[in-house]
Amino acid sequence: MRPNTLAEAVERIRLGASRDVTLAEFIDTFDLASTIAARYATIDKEPALTNDKRLNALVGAIAEYLAKQHRLGRVPPWVSGPVRYLDRAWHTWPFADDGMREYLTFASPAEFASRNIFTEERPLRRARSPLARQILDQT
Repeated sequence: MRPNTLAEAVERIRLGASRDVTLAEFIDTFDLASTIAARYATIDKEPALTNDKRLNALVGAIAEYLAKQHRLGRVPPWVSGPVRYLDRAWHTWPFADDGMREYLTFASPAEFASRNIFTEERPLRRARSPLARQILDQT
């Protein structure tokens, strides 16, 4: 069963669920929401802080990115808290060499880069997202 909110996803992760799987399931929930209000409701409640600084920053980036990419009209205020930013750079690809780190630094969306999180150009794409369907239809 997919988490209904980002806060619920973080709670599941805190209790031991796989971060990657749980966040992917949350993205599915967000993408399948039928209205702007329903989408905003999935990111509105602030997720609890964890002992993982990267996760705390990552969920702030995710919520801000989704709100802006999907033009929800507002970004939840909790994403701007200082605990939602990293002091040191985090390149999300393990074992990234200098070239890959440079690419990630250049390609990262602002919502991630501003938090010192460096990732791919479209970090939250899923096979069932509308953008992914458009790309698949063109091939």
